[in-house]
Amino acid sequence: MGTTIKIVDDDGDKNYVPFKADSLPVGSILPFDVSVKGKDGMKPLYGKGTVFSNLAREYLSGKGISELYVDKDKASILGQFLLRAERRSSLYDEKTLKDYSYQKEQHYQIERAALISGMGVNFSIFLLNKAEIRTLLLTTEESPVAIEAGILSSEGDIVILKKDIPLYREFLSGLATSKDLPEKDKSKIEIVALKENTKMIIKDIFDNPMSRDKLRASQGLIVKIIECLSKNKELIYDLLSLKSHDHYTYTHSLNVGVLSIGVGLAVGLKNDDIEKLGIGALFHDIGKTAIPSEILNKMGRLDMTEFEVYKKHVTEGEKILHDNRDIPVEALDAILQHHEKLTGKGYPMQLHDSEIKLSGRITAIADCYDSLTTPRLFKASNTPYSALSIISKEKNDYDPELLKEFIKMLAKIK
Repeated sequence: MGTTIKIVDDDGDKNYVPFKADSLPVGSILPFDVSVKGKDGMKPLYGKGTVFSNLAREYLSGKGISELYVDKDKASILGQFLLRAERRSSLYDEKTLKDYSYQKEQHYQIERAALISGMGVNFSIFLLNKAEIRTLLLTTEESPVAIEAGILSSEGDIVILKKDIPLYREFLSGLATSKDLPEKDKSKIEIVALKENTKMIIKDIFDNPMSRDKLRASQGLIVKIIECLSKNKELIYDLLSLKSHDHYTYTHSLNVGVLSIGVGLAVGLKNDDIEKLGIGALFHDIGKTAIPSEILNKMGRLDMTEFEVYKKHVTEGEKILHDNRDIPVEALDAILQHHEKLTGKGYPMQLHDSEIKLSGRITAIADCYDSLTTPRLFKASNTPYSALSIISKEKNDYDPELLKEFIKMLAKIK
């Protein structure tokens, strides 16, 4: 291990172990408190249990902080932690990662709650866990098979083949009216079906942005989400997909849409304005369809050149939807501004303060929060509390009043 550990004395008050800030792997859960040395001595920076995120790395880089400290009593824990991180980074070879990325592209994540033990399905079901995809239930369109309770308890993400999405859509359509469905489960299934149908519409529009029928269908689903949250704001917890083991574009888009709509309702926007906000938030990442898959699916940190290409997804998204007559002009603000920051440190236009529209401010918070709480193959997710703490530390980047409403809205998520 390349980390040199030595003891430094901070004015005789406390002994610390210094280490390089860039040795902390993104996505790691810190097993100790981390401090930074300031003019007045040591100051606490990250508490034990914090997930070290890309946002945290960017913060340290922006502040010019290259060295961090832990208590000298944690020196052995620090050494073991950095050694494990080094070993973990070489856990998968390049071929394994490429195979995983390819397999992931061939599959589509579905909601575990949509599958009920004993019900028949005519599409095969698979489990994605870490870098492996394995079969849980093998069937054909002509020969449905009943779901066994045991397969639903497996840890990982439930996925199907993308070619079976039409069969899954039919399955959802018949689920709510099924005589085999217990009455107590019907309201839950209605919410699950709304989530899943919204995800599939997002995929449809990512595949064909000019489909007017699909865009109208998406607007109808947004209206239903608004109606659900207007009647019962706590349904937001059911509408969010919070238990993923890896990042999926359509699930992320759904979550950002639901969170943005929730904030729109909380601040008293008119339904018409919330619908426009919802459209922009649902499709905020549509520009990623123009970004090379090897960049989107890269396991690890993007280099500077790759990141410059990645950032283009914002302007590409606006280009894709700009000429579509069914997309309100106001919805484009959420797409074009969801990476802007009030300090002017965002992209693509480095907008400041009032230059950023309300929909851009809302979507920026929702996008950042969901990104922080979503795990990836090499990155643990932050807890909701930790994610909100990280965003709050960057309060100059985000609208403080909107952030207060956002935090209140998610008060019960743990």
